[in-house]
Amino acid sequence: MRDVIQKIISVENEANVTIQDARAEAERITSDARKKGNDLIENARQEALTEAKKIIDALIQDAEKEKQQQLASAAIEIEKRVRLDPAIREWAVEGVVRCVCKQP
Repeated sequence: MRDVIQKIISVENEANVTIQDARAEAERITSDARKKGNDLIENARQEALTEAKKIIDALIQDAEKEKQQQLASAAIEIEKRVRLDPAIREWAVEGVVRCVCKQP
């Protein structure tokens, strides 16, 4: 009987050790999974930021080209509409210079 009780206690101790080892292994696996998940999320975030920056840079370039085209078009339109003879042009330039330089 005593042998049976000692065997039961021994098996229970072995079972407890096995359970502790299993819990430790589960914790390690869970920790590794969390780390890998966090790494994947960070990599995806970095890739998204890089892609967003590329898109924004491309949009800025497109906007700059559009602005230059609109300025060129406006300049052409202004030149078509405004025709000053040389005497009036010089008078206007002198007036602007006097205003800017605050001369009477």
